[in-house]
Amino acid sequence: MKNTTDRWQHTRDWLAGQMGVDEQRKTEVYLEIAQSATLKDATYWLQIIFSAGIATIGLALSSPAVIIGAMLISPLMGPILSLGLSLAAGDFILLVRAIANLALSCAVAISFAMLLIFSLPFKEATSEILARTTPNTLDLGVALFSGAIGTIATCRPVKGVITSIPGVSIAVALMPPLCVVGYGVGIAFSLNFADGLQISRGGGLLFLTNLVAIAFASTLVFLALHIDTDKVRERVKLWEATNLESNFLQELLGRYPVLKKLRPIGSLPGRLFVGLLAIMALLIPLSNSFVRLSEEVSQKQQQNMLRRTATNIWQNNFSNSSNDQPRSSIERLSITEQNQSIIVRLSIFTSRLYSSEERDQYVQELARKLNRDPQKVQLLLTEIPTASNEILTKKEETILPAQVKPPSIGELQEEVLQTLDLAISNLSLPPNAKLLDYAMTTGRSKSAQITITYLSDRPMSEDAKLLVINDVQRRMDISNAEVSLEHINQAIAEITFAENALTFPEDFNAQLDQTGGLLQKYPDLNLMLSINLRALENKALRRGRFQAIASYLQSKWQIESSRVTLSPISSSNKIISSAISDNLSDVNNNPVETTLPTLPQDGKVIFQFKM
Repeated sequence: MKNTTDRWQHTRDWLAGQMGVDEQRKTEVYLEIAQSATLKDATYWLQIIFSAGIATIGLALSSPAVIIGAMLISPLMGPILSLGLSLAAGDFILLVRAIANLALSCAVAISFAMLLIFSLPFKEATSEILARTTPNTLDLGVALFSGAIGTIATCRPVKGVITSIPGVSIAVALMPPLCVVGYGVGIAFSLNFADGLQISRGGGLLFLTNLVAIAFASTLVFLALHIDTDKVRERVKLWEATNLESNFLQELLGRYPVLKKLRPIGSLPGRLFVGLLAIMALLIPLSNSFVRLSEEVSQKQQQNMLRRTATNIWQNNFSNSSNDQPRSSIERLSITEQNQSIIVRLSIFTSRLYSSEERDQYVQELARKLNRDPQKVQLLLTEIPTASNEILTKKEETILPAQVKPPSIGELQEEVLQTLDLAISNLSLPPNAKLLDYAMTTGRSKSAQITITYLSDRPMSEDAKLLVINDVQRRMDISNAEVSLEHINQAIAEITFAENALTFPEDFNAQLDQTGGLLQKYPDLNLMLSINLRALENKALRRGRFQAIASYLQSKWQIESSRVTLSPISSSNKIISSAISDNLSDVNNNPVETTLPTLPQDGKVIFQFKM
């Protein structure tokens, strides 16, 4: 047994020597870390406040650069390393001082973040905030490795430029999770208690994961370097005799016999067991998040594989004509798997339409490549005809004969529009229908065609249509006018987000494009989104998903953000609709209250048109 102990001590001393950590350096490291756990350093508390302010503002602005600035300050590494050193050396006095420093530091950072959140005019849960509410097992691994390398960098003598400490600060990011906790508490007291509690719980779990992992990793490194030799302990006792905080704790332990019994904080195996037990306890919630992340990654990989296969088959076998001339190009491709069936939505530009036999051949090729039953593969092909080169080269110049100049089209259009406005503007429609738009076309060989577009939750009955058509013919004084009624459904579409996902599936781009096209075509239309979450989903996802949809419509279809509103469903079955400003962060101060049926908890987003 003694030989085993001697070999272990020799190995530790050899490792310390290889890293240049001699007795003098061990003493310096021990004293520096012990001094960092003080409560009297004004510079330390200023760093806590300033880094919390920088991190909170960076999170609210969703600015990674600003958040990295807060990470680099990293004032919390000192007391966490003190915690790890106290566990490695069995120093109860240092353990108490480290825990007191950490507890007060966390309280100050969270409180300051709350004050900033209360003062900010916008309180949206940005992507940077949401990214720190679902930690997983990988975050624990990052914290363990970062804690180990951070401790090694602290122990080694300073030689040249130090590059590891900034990297450790960025990798671990201790302050941003604490500020997320402060943000969540601020939201809980100012806007929504449930959403705020969910956010603060996720941020707290990430911070606790980093704290425990760094402390445990630093304990192992300090043990491996034999930081607490007998000579180092003697010098530390001399320093503690002159340190007011250490003397106060010494007197407190001597005054109360119960506290004096706590002075030996257990054997080394016992301390390591407590650290491992904390790691194992954290693995339970972290593993659940990791499983969900793995499922999302697997689904994305499967989707990418299907999309790549479908694209390659089309480009290799169907995009060119028999003479190798270009025939078509893919404009959009999306694939959906439902009940073991594959639905391929393919939109192409083509100079010659594809026959049903060619479509069937593509389905057969795709099914064979995927090892699927052709009956379970469905192709929805949208062909956009384009003029071929032969057509473009056959344009002929047309010489118009001289003729008398007719009235200007502008004058004719103005006269027709005035007549049409007077006749149609106050047209009577059923109570559930609203007039959206109207147009009239005519030609030499056909009578006038009048199209009335209306918005309603259901189409008009045939009797109601007949009454409206007769009324239009009477108002226009054109008995043979062909009047058509076009219905736009208020409930235009619905999409389903993957669990805990902020980005909508690409399969639903067609529905979003249809919605954006209608909004662009009819300026009087507005869109209201009813976003429903699953039972276990973070409620802050509602705002994130709304922003994803609104940003897509704004970027691709130039739909102003004021025309898109969010309707979160509350427990009283009321909907508070808040218009979002152009930067998708300022919420309208005048919410509109309306009533909608309660949605099932299935992660769907229902699109509804309003005027």
